[in-house]
Amino acid sequence: MFAIFKKELWSYFGNWSAWVIIGAFSFVSALFLFFFENSFNILDIGSASLQSFFVLAPWLLMFIIPALTMRSLAEEQQSGTLLWLFSQPLKISEIINGKFFSVWTIGVLCLIPSLIYFYTIYNLGIPEGNIDMGMTFGSYFGLIVLLGGFSALGILASSFSSNQIMAYLLGVLLCFVMYFGIEQLASYKLLGGADFILQNFGFYQHFMSFTRGLIDTRDLFYFVLVMFICLKIAQFSVSKKK
Repeated sequence: MFAIFKKELWSYFGNWSAWVIIGAFSFVSALFLFFFENSFNILDIGSASLQSFFVLAPWLLMFIIPALTMRSLAEEQQSGTLLWLFSQPLKISEIINGKFFSVWTIGVLCLIPSLIYFYTIYNLGIPEGNIDMGMTFGSYFGLIVLLGGFSALGILASSFSSNQIMAYLLGVLLCFVMYFGIEQLASYKLLGGADFILQNFGFYQHFMSFTRGLIDTRDLFYFVLVMFICLKIAQFSVSKKK
């Protein structure tokens, strides 16, 4: 698995795709947070908080992570190199996990430039340092586990398709449904008391718990379970192609 992990990271950084994605995420988020006139602009809000970033980031990552995962398995199938991987002394689970952790790592690296926003708000606060540290670091932790969920969904989508475009679109769709679609469906209150149960099947409610500065083991277990299920289904899907 570690060999696949290193190979994937080298591939992403070697062809500049990782650098472009990290740069694009940082650039677009900076535009929304400090330059464009919108509800996310921190300077317009006038509050020493990164809450706007933690609301915006999942929507950007929803489109960015599938762009990374779409080539992880779909490209291997399209180019025929998946058969070469099958001939190596590797378990399918090692191939899947190695690709998953490489995407998750790059996703986490996307968050590192955002520490500049934290430093800026920390210094602009009145008095200096007037920022809720518990909420901020809880939200960062929530973004990291949310990235894991998006990465697992993207790998699952890539395992179903041999076409990278279809893998990307399916990955975006799965991320959208899990993050916003289920939450929106539950908000219509069509199921009565069961709407609360439906809400807990989606990412949104569990992520929101982290943004309040609360790291609940139940929310953490939920994301770990989603990752495990997605990767197991992806493993089964790839094994059928062997």
